[in-house]
Amino acid sequence: MHVAVLKGGMSAERDVSLTSGAAIEKALVALGHQVTPVDVTPNVATELAALKPDVAFNALHGRFGEDGCIQGILEFLQIPYTHSGVMASAVAMDKPMAKVIFAAAGLHCAKGIVAHKDAVIGHDILPRPYVVKPANEGSSVGVKLVFPDDGFVFTQENWPYGETVLVEQYVPGREITVAVLDDTPLGVTEIRPLSGFYDYENKYTDGKSEHLCPAPLSPEKYEEVMQQALIAHRALGCRSLSRSDFRYDETGDGKFYILETNTQPGMTPLSLSPEIAAHAGISFNELVARILATARLDG
Repeated sequence: MHVAVLKGGMSAERDVSLTSGAAIEKALVALGHQVTPVDVTPNVATELAALKPDVAFNALHGRFGEDGCIQGILEFLQIPYTHSGVMASAVAMDKPMAKVIFAAAGLHCAKGIVAHKDAVIGHDILPRPYVVKPANEGSSVGVKLVFPDDGFVFTQENWPYGETVLVEQYVPGREITVAVLDDTPLGVTEIRPLSGFYDYENKYTDGKSEHLCPAPLSPEKYEEVMQQALIAHRALGCRSLSRSDFRYDETGDGKFYILETNTQPGMTPLSLSPEIAAHAGISFNELVARILATARLDG
């Protein structure tokens, strides 16, 4: 097939997307497809209309690529595309809305408040420790852990991520992630940053985090979190590949708290989903082939 690989884009995760796209292009060529890389700009609709690919492989991350926007353009152009559709992408990317869906599906979520940024500038609206998150970013972009003795003060200057802020109670415990492919959980990884938490730098800098795959959980807990990831995948209406992130409060209430579901998981050499797939016996090229096989339109 003639596959347009959509990458780059205009989000804070542009560099990660370029790396994902390059790896996907290499795999698609090895699989025998004709590949056209498309570095996404505001003129992408015109470019794709002229290109007329058989399918679009969405390797974008963050805003415009993961939030239903590019999916809507592809629907309009009638170009089948990989990963989740318009609605699932939009809801998963909107963290406050996703939390409503997760809670309705019976998953545990950290208690929190959605506020305008003006309401949190200069003071705490939750007792410390708490977590500040942008409402619509991925890859831990803009996430800040606020502890009682760190002296952090929320200001206009340290918040370039929009008008809406999600503030949640800090959940202590272990960082757990689960990949789901074709409605089947593939496995579980525990992430242990060597310092701080699993922020953007620790995710995408080699040697900054340790990945334990499979995660050292009891068989019962391993199965429990896999099923919770599947519930999240289905509740949002995801298709193909997703990855759900959790905090496991092992020494507290023993529950898994879902943080978010990623509908466009990274495909870089440091990314978690290909690592989990490899442990399940699925090579990178096979993973790309299976994602491509699910490409379609929402309708």
